Amino acid sequence: MKQMERESSVRNELAVTGLMKALVYLAPGQMKLEDRPKAALIEPSDAVVKMIKTTICGTDLHIMKGDVPSCSPGRILGHEGVGIVESIGSGVSQFKIGDHVLISCITSCGKCDFCRRQMYSHCTTGGWMLGNTIDGTQAEFVRIPYADNSLYHAPVGVDEEALVMLSDIIPTGFEKGVLNGKVKPGGTVAIVGAGPIGQGVVLTAQFFSPAKIIVIDLDDNRLNVALKLGATDVINNRDGQAVAKVMALTGGLGVDTAIEAVGMAASFETCQAIIGVGGVIANIGVHGEKVDLELNRLWDRNISITTGLVDTESTRMLLSIVKSGKIDPSLLVTHHFKLADIVSAYETFGQASKTHALKVIIEA
Repeated sequence: MKQMERESSVRNELAVTGLMKALVYLAPGQMKLEDRPKAALIEPSDAVVKMIKTTICGTDLHIMKGDVPSCSPGRILGHEGVGIVESIGSGVSQFKIGDHVLISCITSCGKCDFCRRQMYSHCTTGGWMLGNTIDGTQAEFVRIPYADNSLYHAPVGVDEEALVMLSDIIPTGFEKGVLNGKVKPGGTVAIVGAGPIGQGVVLTAQFFSPAKIIVIDLDDNRLNVALKLGATDVINNRDGQAVAKVMALTGGLGVDTAIEAVGMAASFETCQAIIGVGGVIANIGVHGEKVDLELNRLWDRNISITTGLVDTESTRMLLSIVKSGKIDPSLLVTHHFKLADIVSAYETFGQASKTHALKVIIEA
């Protein structure tokens, strides 16, 4: 009880002084929970959201490794979460103070040429900003530019933890894995990487009824989760025999869709080795180093390779599906932390092979 009273006292003091707690990226490998000025409106199209729940993304780990040069030291991290609208600019018309909202990982002006083409991740004044080029959601409050286009009303009765998964990983897996990979009824899909994004692909690939969903990873726990979520086959590649095993499962033909969901050279090489004639390699992973493209093996195989950052153009549709109960993204949540313990949350998420972490929920 005394601890709760102390925490309440600290929150009240921060509110009075105009400060908030936030997780700040200091340098590769360094972060700290700090007192920062409370997020405030800057533009008429802004909203400030009081965070309820957020999470950590694999992209945040890439930032911590120094793989994302656009994110500079001093940045508040995070681009996912749900919260309550605290204040709105004069130009915001779709939301009001007190609305319960889902925050999109992508900020969209809705007017530029890229937005008109539904390539919101390339918005000329938006895109992936939160926790990258502007302060993000791993804090008590966050400013959301272009709020009318970058927030969604949270459906009544839908689990908040499921909604957090719709900020990024489920739209990413669906758009950049399933849709880009042209998954089709009766087809064969291989997902290289059973982390949160890969599991998001497992969930949403089933919309198109492929005959096989093969998941490849080094972690038996994650492979077991994939089976529970709908994978038909799983392969642990500790023995380095994943390619041979995929070929055995596909009668030597390879897969129609190979999805790279890790962001490592080895996983992309596996995709190249298992793709069948006329297939699609859909890259999702964030790559911090160059990867070899083996055109000497692929030039005559009529394959396509897709890349891209999530555009979140599917978020509204996915909200409807989650509301209907067709999928339950909250199944990906394995750990819970308070914002005060967010550094420990990073340690847990970053050591997933030991902690069996998939998605961690952080309560602000």
